[in-house]
Amino acid sequence: MIESAAFSLDCYCQAAREKIDRQLSEYTQFDDGCPDHLREAIRYSLLAPGKRLRPTLVLLAAEACGAEADAALPAACAVEMVHAYSLVHDDLPAMDDDDLRRGRPTCHKAFGEAVAILVGDALLTLAFEVLARDTQPPKVAARCCALLGRAAGAAQLVGGQADDLNEQFSGGGLETLEAIHRRKTGAILRVSLELGAVVASASDKEREALLKYGQGLGLAFQITDDLLDVTGDAQAMGKRAGKDSDHGKLTFPGILGIEESKRRAETLVADACQALEPFAARGEGLQALAQYVLNRNH
Repeated sequence: MIESAAFSLDCYCQAAREKIDRQLSEYTQFDDGCPDHLREAIRYSLLAPGKRLRPTLVLLAAEACGAEADAALPAACAVEMVHAYSLVHDDLPAMDDDDLRRGRPTCHKAFGEAVAILVGDALLTLAFEVLARDTQPPKVAARCCALLGRAAGAAQLVGGQADDLNEQFSGGGLETLEAIHRRKTGAILRVSLELGAVVASASDKEREALLKYGQGLGLAFQITDDLLDVTGDAQAMGKRAGKDSDHGKLTFPGILGIEESKRRAETLVADACQALEPFAARGEGLQALAQYVLNRNH
């Protein structure tokens, strides 16, 4: 899709990042009960430069369903907190053992493993505090908490990570890999869209369309992530390139090859964009974001 003169994804995302980052900074001031070193580590991990893809999806989904973006801002921040917690924990030596994230030392490298674990704990609980307190009305807040809790829990994000650790070197096939990443990567992308829809009081048809879009987007995102591990530049990505392939980890290029992986990602993005037809012009931002995911270089 070519962006229309009326919509610029770059401008939208820059404004969204600034708004999200201001709110995340406010949410992580904390009171005197939070030790200074823990506050510093939390803010180091949460406010690190990033694309803010997931919270931007929350805002775009809310707007596509007819709401003001500001109404979905607490939900957007909550999603980013859950995402940041998952990265901090995934980077630990007991998990993916990474030493670079977003162009900087990972949290456990900068502050130690014990503090990194506590950072993840704090961010996860803060997400639900923010969502429950600042989303209105309370009935919508309760629904959002339930959706995010499931997406981040044992059958979705955490379960996908557990299977990834268990299966990553087992020589599994495409079906296994897709099942892992529908949960590990896709669950938080899908719930980002769903939270925006719930805040906007979307119709069943709109929610179904967003979930179908999210299913395609989630797998396409992971495929491009795997491709970047093979073909990407470490400096541009802000993390070590080639780590997965060097370690023989289960990836889409490892199973399908590079060219077939690219074709699969293109098909998934095309299907995701087609799912947005009920939104007409209101879905333009989501379509542009899907194309960005397909063509990103970091």
